[in-house]
Amino acid sequence: MKKIEIFTDGACSGNPGPGGYGVILRYKGNSKELWGGDPSTTNNRMELTAVITALSALKEPCEVELYSDSKYIIDAVTKGWAKKWRANNWVKSDKKKALNSDLWEKLLDLLEVHKVNFNWVKGHAGHPENERCDELAVMGSKKFSRS
Repeated sequence: MKKIEIFTDGACSGNPGPGGYGVILRYKGNSKELWGGDPSTTNNRMELTAVITALSALKEPCEVELYSDSKYIIDAVTKGWAKKWRANNWVKSDKKKALNSDLWEKLLDLLEVHKVNFNWVKGHAGHPENERCDELAVMGSKKFSRS
């Protein structure tokens, strides 16, 4: 399996509001940037969209080191919450509906294809790739802003 590094971030101006995502894919020293946005979304949706976009860009099953500043994603995956939500028909342990189930479904499906190790990085703390992903995400949120 190819070993890939992925860095992701999401941003939103207002929550909900116009949002964007940024991704850096790195393989053998070569990098590719992806970004996009949505005119009406939330920060968590953009964080999820970044990870889904990154994993969807891989053309074959890969071993991935994924870096994100989203505790929402890191915890939901590494602590098994997202799988439990799906098993319980998208109802959380507190009996509330799990948000963003459409995106979680896509992500969980992708995690069955790729071997992904999730790594949390502190946002806005000078991590070069996280800072660049943030720039891409902000660019996406501005491009897709309705104003």
